[in-house]
Amino acid sequence: MRHLMSPLDFSVEELDQLLNLANDIEANPKKYAHACDGKKLATLFYEPSTRTRLSFEAAMMNLGGNVLGFSSADSSSASKGESVADTIRMVACYADICAMRHPKEGAPLVASLHSPIPVINAGDGGHQHPTQTLTDLLTIRTLKGRLNNLTIGLCGDLKFGRTVHSLINALVRYTGIRFILISPEELRVPSYIREDVLRKKNIEFEEVERLEDALPKLDLLYMTRVQKERFFNEEDYVRMKDFYILDRKKMELAPKDMLVLHPLPRVNEISVEVDDDPRAVYFKQAQFGVYARMALILTLLEVKVC
Repeated sequence: MRHLMSPLDFSVEELDQLLNLANDIEANPKKYAHACDGKKLATLFYEPSTRTRLSFEAAMMNLGGNVLGFSSADSSSASKGESVADTIRMVACYADICAMRHPKEGAPLVASLHSPIPVINAGDGGHQHPTQTLTDLLTIRTLKGRLNNLTIGLCGDLKFGRTVHSLINALVRYTGIRFILISPEELRVPSYIREDVLRKKNIEFEEVERLEDALPKLDLLYMTRVQKERFFNEEDYVRMKDFYILDRKKMELAPKDMLVLHPLPRVNEISVEVDDDPRAVYFKQAQFGVYARMALILTLLEVKVC
């Protein structure tokens, strides 16, 4: 039995197999419509979510399975003081696989250590978001045709952005990857990512503050929102929240084949006028998330579809 806590839990070869499966699911949905008949997915979301929770639920239902769970800690026994370890033991009596989002870093890992069913980390604090990374890799590979030889701009909240941290960890395993890290000083990528991942693996990167300086050089721009829920005070959030706004004028600086990704939700960081630009693929990205999670569920449950 396997769990998914980090994108590094899969080798590059296993990731390729999973992405191939996701592409086949997109191309042949009827083939997989009953793959998980009789199976149940538990979604244990201690933090608010729209895309991740609903895409997990859509993924399981598309496979013919059923879903149960909760969408906030207040509606679970956590509000009574139940531990994550006890919750997962109990949930395992009702479900075959579990997706957990939690505000505390490491909580899904704790659950996995006590769980008799596969546990998927659906986001833990500012730490990791591996299924968003699977979604990102699937989007990039499908639309760009490769996962190597790319210059990637990561823009916005690089300090608390778990999607950014997971994506960096995943992409450094491919050749020819270069990062341009675009953020204000206060939201720069954490030192452990800079030193232990980028510098340690000799990954080329530069840190800039102006989005305009980076745009002409990019194959991909990965925008992120400034996350109000990660700030300790309102004043710092208000000062940072509109630091970057991607609009039509800035898009004129970008290459014609650059793609714009965003894990969503967006607030003000991408103007709605960009939505009609063919380079804006963040809503396609959300759709790819369903296929990626369908492939992950099949892989962890060891369900083979011929």
